[in-house]
Amino acid sequence: MKAVQISTLEGPGAVELVELDEPTATDTEVVIDVKAVGVSFVDALMTRGLYQVRPTLPFVPGVEVAGVVRSAPAGSSVKAGDRCAAYIPIGGYAEVVAAKPSVTFPLPDELSFEQGAAFAMNYQTVHFALVRRGRLKRGEHVLVHGAAGGVGTAAIQVSKGLGARVTAVVDTRANVPVAESAGADLVVVAEEGWAEAVRSSGAGGVDVTVDPVGGDFFADSIRLLRREGRHLVIGFAAGGIPEIAVNRLLLKNIEVVGVYWGGFIEQDESIAADSAAELARLAREGYVRPVVGNSYPLAEAAQALIAIEERKASGKVVLTVE
Repeated sequence: MKAVQISTLEGPGAVELVELDEPTATDTEVVIDVKAVGVSFVDALMTRGLYQVRPTLPFVPGVEVAGVVRSAPAGSSVKAGDRCAAYIPIGGYAEVVAAKPSVTFPLPDELSFEQGAAFAMNYQTVHFALVRRGRLKRGEHVLVHGAAGGVGTAAIQVSKGLGARVTAVVDTRANVPVAESAGADLVVVAEEGWAEAVRSSGAGGVDVTVDPVGGDFFADSIRLLRREGRHLVIGFAAGGIPEIAVNRLLLKNIEVVGVYWGGFIEQDESIAADSAAELARLAREGYVRPVVGNSYPLAEAAQALIAIEERKASGKVVLTVE
């Protein structure tokens, strides 16, 4: 089978299209003929050895796929011939993958394979963040950073589906339509004074912040939180890992909450099925429609990763497999 491999830690441009044997699946795994693969900032970090998980070289990156089930063990939520989405710890940039049944889900009819490539991790992460870690309540105000990206657009849609008001922060005015199309109630531009724009919007503060960006956005996000607000730390796409004077947390009874879905399900995979069922409902109701940005064939994975690393991508970047 064809696959994309990281052989050296020299960055996105060094990934290679190679021929590998198909994975040897056990009788407890689901075998999937891949149709689309999600590309994430984590993948770009892994090409430089900068992510906390560092597989032995060479390895095939990629953690979220959509495709058609070739075979599945008894008792799985999918069977041979079904459309599905799946999370795998490693190996997604390939024509065939093997996945655990507990993190393989039926792909709702309303979603394409390309949209399904965001369904198994981005949307699961966001649902876990908002519901389990953020305890989002209907009617609360959610602020979403990086709102034109894959995680950001997912956060907008899931927040709206859960009954929240959403303010989206995008890096440039060119990305305003992306956040609007995802369903944001208000979109502000980072380079045009986003924090002041939120303050003057009349929303009266923020209850939950979804932050996959980090860096300089962190301090103003904390200031904007209402009493008992929750700031959800999902990643650091801006590059900097922020720090805080914890007296700010004390004075307003606010929380900074870590969100690491992939690490959590290693301890408790049962949460994945519950989230998948809820996300499928939101898809049927029209809230969940992953925003697919640029789509590249598998052979052009380097270009896709470069776009992610240089923050030139909007929506979910996807690799397609013929």
